[in-house]
Amino acid sequence: MNDMIEKIKVVKNEVKKVIVGKDDCIDKILMAVLAGGHILMEDTPGVGKTTLAMACAKAMDLSKKRMQFTPDVLPSDVVGFSILNREGKMTYQPGAVMCNIFLADELNRTSPKSQSALLEVMEEGKVTVDGETREVPKPFVVIATQNPLVSIGTQKLPESQLDRFMLKLHIGYPTLEQEIMMLKGRKMENPLEQVQPVLTAEEILEMQKQVREIFVHDNVYRLIVSVAQETRNDDNILQGLSPRGSLALLAMAKAVAFMAGREYVVPEDVSYIFSEVVSHRMIWNKSNGMSDEEKNSYLNQLLRKAMKKEAAS
Repeated sequence: MNDMIEKIKVVKNEVKKVIVGKDDCIDKILMAVLAGGHILMEDTPGVGKTTLAMACAKAMDLSKKRMQFTPDVLPSDVVGFSILNREGKMTYQPGAVMCNIFLADELNRTSPKSQSALLEVMEEGKVTVDGETREVPKPFVVIATQNPLVSIGTQKLPESQLDRFMLKLHIGYPTLEQEIMMLKGRKMENPLEQVQPVLTAEEILEMQKQVREIFVHDNVYRLIVSVAQETRNDDNILQGLSPRGSLALLAMAKAVAFMAGREYVVPEDVSYIFSEVVSHRMIWNKSNGMSDEEKNSYLNQLLRKAMKKEAAS
């Protein structure tokens, strides 16, 4: 395990050549990859969402493809299509998702029909074209970016698709010092060109296997289910955490423990990634009038309530 963790640190250092002062975001992206999940990054244009995604993809020696999700993107562009060859047989032409890391840029700018083309492959790692199902390469990770809904030309992703993202991240603006460092780093060349691939597909698959084998005590299982029940029974929340969300919370907690060098999960691992795993899965009662920050604070209150219950039992 120690050798693997050292390699993860090298990946992180490669990404830091491009992204300054966002270590927490980098950690959580790597954790999601180790947990076998998909990542959604939402923020205002120009803060580095796509650059961060591309740097993480480049630091892993995997096949990767990037697609700009404009309104004219078709589902066949994503999953592929069949054409008639000279022998009179239908031949499959691979779509953009036939890779290890699929960078879906500005996902919420395309049509719902094209967005829905990702549902099967994100859940099952397969695409079905003309009745024939094909597996995508393993590992397979979708790293998607989206602009806030106030941006021109955006539309909300459906709940079924949001629920398939293991976590949702916000990068935020850099501090004054961080932005100065970023400007200085662009003197000679694009820092993205300096990123070197570190991890192979085989190493990532082995890490994912080790993460799945991390020990989880019954108390942690109960904590995850307890907080899920809290979200489902709260008057301020119309739709709480789904069972898929509970599984995502468990998988991410294992990845947190792995990167911390432990072979077991502690409750603090759950709380560390709780907001990023849970917040985008909630449908709130509109009458509560809470801001996004207040909603996150409220969710953390529910987590603390669940932790107290489990500690007392």
